[in-house]
Amino acid sequence: MSEQPTPTATAHVTAPYGPLADALKTAAFGTACATAPAQSSVLIEADDTGLTLRTHDWETAVSVTVPTATVTQAGASLLPLAQLTKTLKAMVAGETKATAARTTVSLAGDLLATDHLTVPVAALPVGEFAPAQKPAPTAAHLDAQDLYRQLQRVIPAACTDDTLPTLTAVEMTLTGRTLTLAATDRYRFAVADVPATPHPDHPATAPEHTLTALIPASVLTRLSTYLKTCTGPVGIAFGTPELTLTVGDTTLTIQPRHGVLPGYGALFPTTADTSLTLDPATAQRGLKKCAALIAASGQRDSPVTLRWDDHGTLTLAPRIGEPDDLARIKGMLLPFTTLSGPTPTARELHANPAFLADALAAFAGTDTVTLHLRNPKEGSSTLPPLLLTTGTRPTGEDYRHLLMPVRVS
Repeated sequence: MSEQPTPTATAHVTAPYGPLADALKTAAFGTACATAPAQSSVLIEADDTGLTLRTHDWETAVSVTVPTATVTQAGASLLPLAQLTKTLKAMVAGETKATAARTTVSLAGDLLATDHLTVPVAALPVGEFAPAQKPAPTAAHLDAQDLYRQLQRVIPAACTDDTLPTLTAVEMTLTGRTLTLAATDRYRFAVADVPATPHPDHPATAPEHTLTALIPASVLTRLSTYLKTCTGPVGIAFGTPELTLTVGDTTLTIQPRHGVLPGYGALFPTTADTSLTLDPATAQRGLKKCAALIAASGQRDSPVTLRWDDHGTLTLAPRIGEPDDLARIKGMLLPFTTLSGPTPTARELHANPAFLADALAAFAGTDTVTLHLRNPKEGSSTLPPLLLTTGTRPTGEDYRHLLMPVRVS
């Protein structure tokens, strides 16, 4: 039996372990959905521009340059990313974290070496790797922390039911100087705005021009862990159809979903019958108590109740127990300030505690959350949704959250 030829691996580079390991960790975002061996691997490209790591699992493509690397021979190597990461970690085992980070690692084709060890890695033919297409030109720049914060607010509202693929995504729409993020699962709708600076060289910088992409929430959840530690600008580009985010030395290209979200402009009210402000921290504390009581009762599908009594005092209580028990439950007091309209009296609103928790979490760190109420239409069986916003207006400032109440018998 003749021996199989060794796959060609020709990249020769040296780099400190710390920056190289960080770059490989980022590159792993592009192998999360890979099934083919080549797409589970990292393409290591060495040329006169430096060292670049590329991954592509058909859903997400990542390109990372490693500025601290030195190219000793131009070429390319395709190495299984998981094996490469584990092998590198093993080669610095026993060292302190600081010593490991500055340990020099050399790659010669498919051969890894440090001052202590030299081991081969099972390389694949470079030609088996299917690269992503070239990203579109940058349309605008965003602040990394602004984008991260607003993604954390919006992603929880996305649907998790894969039979509704359009609703499992976050709609990202760039209009003029604003990137709008939107997500819904039919029971709530979250919309957040991120300030954007249009790129002067982009052909579509007019305020009336709109660019949009529907990005899987699962992908954005993974990528938000990367954005959490990023600072500075994030470039955003809308291709046909991919969306690309560029952060420093890293480029992330994502394949969008087909379709569009339901038009939310008509769903969000622009006026309210009553607007009032709550302290989100107090409301969250009360909600945790109510959720714990619901869990303790075993009635896990029970809602929580916002109740204004005859004097306009607001409490939050779990809806648990037998009908006779409900009248004996006293909720936690929620102080509030009425901004406009009459203070509610003798009124109850019921909400899914998990959904309400997600809504309140979006206001963590803020002094107040504004709750906007509309009165039910006479003769209608439809319950108006609750609207929570930053700022005092129903249109919000940079975030709006629409929550459908729970109907109880």
